[in-house]
Amino acid sequence: MQAVKLHGLFLRLSSRHLLVLLPLLIASRLPAQESSPQNSLQALVTPSTVYMKDGHPVTFALHGFIEFQSLAEAFPYIASQTHRWPSASLDRASLARDLVRRAVESRVISMTDERPLEILITHTAEELKAALARVKESTPPGYAEAFLAVQEKWKHSLNCWSAASSIPARVLSNWYPIEEGIELYGATYDTTEHFWQSVKYHPAVTVGDLHELLKEMKSRNWEPWLKRLDDDANLYLPHAYEVEFLRHNLTADRLQWFIDEFARQGVQPSENARQAQQRNGAPFRFVAYEEKVLWGDLADVFHLVYLFSPSDDRIRTKLAEKHFDGIYLNSGTPQARKLGFISPEFRSLMLEIWKAKYLQMPRFREVITSIPMEIRLSHFLNDGDSPDIPIPIYVGYLNQIRAMALQKPSTRN
Repeated sequence: MQAVKLHGLFLRLSSRHLLVLLPLLIASRLPAQESSPQNSLQALVTPSTVYMKDGHPVTFALHGFIEFQSLAEAFPYIASQTHRWPSASLDRASLARDLVRRAVESRVISMTDERPLEILITHTAEELKAALARVKESTPPGYAEAFLAVQEKWKHSLNCWSAASSIPARVLSNWYPIEEGIELYGATYDTTEHFWQSVKYHPAVTVGDLHELLKEMKSRNWEPWLKRLDDDANLYLPHAYEVEFLRHNLTADRLQWFIDEFARQGVQPSENARQAQQRNGAPFRFVAYEEKVLWGDLADVFHLVYLFSPSDDRIRTKLAEKHFDGIYLNSGTPQARKLGFISPEFRSLMLEIWKAKYLQMPRFREVITSIPMEIRLSHFLNDGDSPDIPIPIYVGYLNQIRAMALQKPSTRN
């Protein structure tokens, strides 16, 4: 039943929320799809192509939240970014090429439609070059190079996410349900995702505290606050995903959604926020999807607003009072630690929890070691990143833990 519930949730995911798919093992397509002109390599590399599924355009994104239906639609946005900060000292050509590469990869690696990736990895590099040479529409510098680089990457990579066609890729997701639970830092969790999101809440914080903060934030006009981030190229460019994430989540409707979702889930104001996400009694009170988009996104909003707010901002003081000024581990013990939310120390915690899953649990160790080393373990978020751990760091840890698991087996590490 849990697997069915998770599958239903995956089908309803917005492309901006979660990981995108690389199936090295491609699912069979319906006969009606096989005859579609959209299934040609030429259509894939033609900028104006719009993929349709179930009567709706298949969108892709830049920075996870800025969505497009075709690559041609993305080009004006990319051009606008090169002129966005006229007084800033920027390598504008490199910025544009980077966004073109991001757009192409996001177009190809879709959460909802396998056709673009299937087309790309079932053709040779020479065939791809020939198709790109036949494109008659206007394209920006770096367009052909982006397609060739994306093809080379995904012919030798496995995208590890919760609804991948490949079973090992699915199991390597933090969302993968662990029937027996996993013990981390003195508590049991349904998945590693449950731990990762719950630890963002201080042990003393209640759901009632979250309601107070949400009401405070909902009453505020966030446009001037966001404009300060938008206008500073040195701040925006390294944190583009975080800024777009906040723009999406700081609307009054979205803040109200968090309040409504707690009510719908039957979460009481008196409950402890961290403990509510732990396995206490019946497993899977919240599935991994709910951990990410409810508990995780809300915690990320609070932590990021604290980090990006001026020191004299009243909301920063309010957030610090509720301990959203860092990540608190082992509180009340001699091993107590406080980690910065955007810090190498917090990000390295991902590797530590994977040691428990992949080194101490034989069934997961067997899965990760079954994937040949010549296949790079990867992870893609529809050109999103992650406020807490950037994708390149995540991918580095994932490949590192496989190398560790391939060493001499041990029951403890």
